[in-house]
Parts: sequence; C-alpha cells; structure tokens
Amino acid sequence: MRPSTLTLRLVSAWALLGLAASIWGVLQVAWFGAGALLLITALVDFFTLPNKQRLSATRVLPGRFALGVKSAITLTLRHSMGRPLKVSVHDGLPPEALAEGMPWQGTLPPLEHVELTYDAHFTRRGAHTFSAAHLLVNSQLGLWRRLYRTGGSSETRCYPNYEPVVRFALLATANREEQMGIVKRRRNGATLDFHQLREYQDGDILSRVDWKATSRRQTLVSRDYEEQRNQSIILVPDCGRRMRAMDGELSQFDHCLNAMLLIAYIALKQGDEVGVTGFGGAQRWLKPVKGPPAMPSLLNHLYDYETTTEPSDFIEAAERVMALQKRRALIILMTNLRTEDTTHLMKAVGLLQKRHLVLVATLRESEMEARSQRPISSLDDALGYGALCHYEQQRAHLLQSLRANRIVTVDETAQNLPIALANQYLDLKASGRI
Repeated sequence: MRPSTLTLRLVSAWALLGLAASIWGVLQVAWFGAGALLLITALVDFFTLPNKQRLSATRVLPGRFALGVKSAITLTLRHSMGRPLKVSVHDGLPPEALAEGMPWQGTLPPLEHVELTYDAHFTRRGAHTFSAAHLLVNSQLGLWRRLYRTGGSSETRCYPNYEPVVRFALLATANREEQMGIVKRRRNGATLDFHQLREYQDGDILSRVDWKATSRRQTLVSRDYEEQRNQSIILVPDCGRRMRAMDGELSQFDHCLNAMLLIAYIALKQGDEVGVTGFGGAQRWLKPVKGPPAMPSLLNHLYDYETTTEPSDFIEAAERVMALQKRRALIILMTNLRTEDTTHLMKAVGLLQKRHLVLVATLRESEMEARSQRPISSLDDALGYGALCHYEQQRAHLLQSLRANRIVTVDETAQNLPIALANQYLDLKASGRI
C-alpha cells in the first residue's frame, strides 16, 4: 500500500497551513480541524481497497513465439466489487520480452471483465515464464494505491523465426518460389528414368502426375525419378563466442538459425534428410530426419540453442561430424570467418572432404559494409577506413583459398543468407554433386 499523488498534495497543503498557523495563531483551529478531517477521510478510504481474493487475472498466450516476431497476448481482468476500479496494469513479462501497450491504465467496470490485448515479442529464444500480473488499484477516493499480484504463471517457448519457411511453403504451393528469389534448376544431363510412384505433394508439376494410378487410387499420384534420390544434409552451426555479435536486433547466431530453418524445410521437401550438430560449446546431435513432418523435430531441437563464450574449434567440429555421420553427406558449416581461421579451417575442411561434400556459409557483417560507405572527414576516419580495407582484403583472400581447394562457399549478409544458401543447395542438387 502506498499514498497516492493526491494524498501527498493534501498533506503538503496541510503542512503549509500549519506553517501559516505558526505565524498567525487564528489559523491554529483550522489547521487542527483540517488535520483531523484528512486523517478520518484517509482511514475511511483505506478500507475501500479490495481484498486480493476479489481480483483475478487470466492470460492467453499463443501456441509459440517466433524470435523477433510480435504476437498477441490477451489478459482478462475480473473483480467482484460493486463499484468501478481505477487500475494500472502491467503483465508479468519475462526479462527477454518487449511489449507494446504495457502498462495499461483504465477503469474496470463493476462485476464485469475487461480483456486487454497487447503485442509482445522476445529477444531471446528458449523457454520463458510469465509471472503473475501486477495490478496497482486506487481506493474509492483515490487517496491510496495498493499493488496486487494476481493470476498464475504461464510457460511458453520462443522458437527461431520460421516466417520465411512459412512464406516459402505458401509460395511453393503455387509453384512461385522465384518470388522469394529461390530459383529451381533442373539437373544438368540428368535422365528421367522412372523410379517409383508416390503421393502427390504440393508443388509437383502436373506433367508428372500419373493419371492412371490416380484413377485407380482416387487420389493424386506423382511419378518419381531417379534424379531425386535421397541425400543427407548435416547442418553444423557455430555456437562459439564469435556468433554472439549483434546484427540489427538479432545476434548473428539467430540469423544463422533462421537460414537453417529455410534450408532444412527445402531439403526435407526435396526428399533429403537433415541432421544437426553444433560446435563451439553446443555438443548436441540430432540424427538425420526425413520428410516435411519432421520440421517440428527440428524446431524443438533448435529453439533453445545458445551461444557460449568458448572459442570455435573447427578441427574438433570436423572430427565430431566424421564420427557421427558415416554416410556421405552435404556438410553445411555456418560461421563468421575471421582471418586467423585459415590454418585450422583448412585442416578441418580437408578432413571432412575425405568423405563429405562441404559448404562453408559465412556471415558478412552489415555494420562493416555500412562503415565503408561513410564519408571520410578526419584522420581517424581515414585510419579506420584503411583498417577496414585491410580486413576485407584478408577475408577475401581466405574465401579465395577455400574456393581454390574446391570448397563451396556462401558469403552473404544476415538478410540475404537464407536465400543465398537455399539457391546454393539447389545448385548443388542440379549439378549432381549431392
């Protein structure tokens, strides 16, 4: 319980009246009378505050949150008082959540409920807990305010942002992947030898529908060809300290996870199987899963991946992948390359190439590109620009060395990485390398 602003003003006015009464004695009776009236009124108003049992709050959360994406939350407030209640409400948000429309101030009608809907988004993936809602309630005359915590806690999960995956699925239904920048390519020199019949999938071209089999089964059936043979894709994200750098509102690691979701969805839709193992602190392993229904398994595996302060050991990651994945696969190593990585990275990739096809996907920091565009107006600006050019030259030399050793690379900013990675995967499929 705390006095309101109105109470503090009244007490201040009464104190000023007391100061005047000390100078002019005729005001002493008025000062005592005003004090007694204020005390009695405050005591009576205090008992108009409701008991905690007469307040309730229930919260409705969406099934899941996507990182950085706003979702609507509904908070329903009820009370059993016979008069309106003037309240200030703040929901029990986790520290990683940002909300618009909170705190809310208003009046709760008597014996009715009020539904508050506000948007919130998370800045960190993983499991989160909403605590009880905080209600600051005014007394009837507004002299007192009391804080209540009502309503239970709510558990929720924040997953990587899968909006590009959903958008791709909707476009793929209408064979319009090119609207996202993803280009389908036919395998060069591939034959169209019949392999098997299978159920029709969204995105199949009509020329491959087997109408005889469709008429017999009373459901759409497509012809499958040998060029669509199943392959294994192993995603190897860097979970070390270098991926903790922020790129916009998200860390570089979160941008990598978003790209991983898109490439995983496309690969599963192509009939390939997808596995995941992290390095640089995370030692979790998801065995390759197959088919579009496996996407929830990937989401549940990836949603609480976190970066650590450990350095990224590429050789250890390569040895781990070689021990876990015996069958030939496309290894997609996702990191942010530094110029000091040349020796260790080349050894690690050389080890992986003994059995697998390796694709190194590296994030190009958008902040570096922005700095290169700034005008030079001082000596410090010139020195900074020179250091930036030296860094870019060394990085370009590292990428050139990788390509000279027949290592497939993707070097893009966080915003362009998902589409670039998807197109590179489809290029490798079309060329017959996987």
